[in-house]
Amino acid sequence: METERLIEQLAGELQPVRRWRKAGWRATIWLLVVAALITALVLHFANLAVFAQRIAAPRVALDCIATALTGITAVFAAFMLSVPGNSARWMALPLPPFLLWLGASGLGCLRNGWVNHGAGGMIGESAHCFVFILGASVPLAAALFLTLRRARPIAPMPVAVLGLLGVAAIAAFVLQFFHPFDVTAIDLALHLSAIGIVVLIGSRFHRPLLAAA
Repeated sequence: METERLIEQLAGELQPVRRWRKAGWRATIWLLVVAALITALVLHFANLAVFAQRIAAPRVALDCIATALTGITAVFAAFMLSVPGNSARWMALPLPPFLLWLGASGLGCLRNGWVNHGAGGMIGESAHCFVFILGASVPLAAALFLTLRRARPIAPMPVAVLGLLGVAAIAAFVLQFFHPFDVTAIDLALHLSAIGIVVLIGSRFHRPLLAAA
């Protein structure tokens, strides 16, 4: 009888649970909010005339598109994998745009050589780009993990890796609006190094970052 009373008491205290939005919708909403914030910042701070001149080159335009798609698909895949039961094949979603990004940037390196000495210290500018990607990735990663952790992913490592790749790629895309020169080998190496550091650090602490509050 005590067991039956306990069951009745627990059943009487149950509260309806609000159904959570599907992962695809949550990813779309997150990306739209970030896009709106980035648009506001770019319109206020970027020199759009310089960017328009750069983007007129087909290779540069392809580079920018591939970078943005890498960020979008990686974030989307992270949301999908944060839900238990979804296919691990979502991990491959950002691979095609990422390879396209590397290919377009690699063509720029072949065209421009190892380093352009006529741009007022290109290595120094590349170092600023390195810091930009790291700095911009921090608030983006914080906002992303605050959302992803609510799903309590069973396998947090791939979620963390994809999410961090996504925010780092988005930061690299934003950098294009403030990038006064075309990519060189050193420039690309520092960009990829910054992205690798973001992914490495976040992956190291993936469990506390994705632990539900």
